Amino acid sequence: MKKFISTTSAPKAVGPYSQAVLTDNILFCSGQVAIDPATGTIDVYTIEEQTERVISNLSAVLKKAGLSIKDVVQAQCFLTDMGEYQKFNEVYGKHFSKSKPARFTVEVSELPLEAKVEISCIATKSS
Repeated sequence: MKKFISTTSAPKAVGPYSQAVLTDNILFCSGQVAIDPATGTIDVYTIEEQTERVISNLSAVLKKAGLSIKDVVQAQCFLTDMGEYQKFNEVYGKHFSKSKPARFTVEVSELPLEAKVEISCIATKSS
């Protein structure tokens, strides 16, 4: 059975998709960019600020599903400038220091709303 997860503590979907879908004990989170959930805009500009906001948005979706960052088993990360990888990694590492999920990071030519970073993830509920 699928359960669609939605919270106003994270930005609403900007297209025909769900913030997340829970099936059995696996949560599939859609990609988040640095949109402020209150305003619907990106109002932070550095890679560090955007990464913090993205992780905050993901955390809100995870929380709505009864999970947290520590339950993430894989993260998919997209950057528009791999030259900012180290700065991105420093912020990301603060949040995933104890629970280090599998991850890939790639550079893309463009992200929605001119964002610098997007992260999606898969998390699991412990039995």
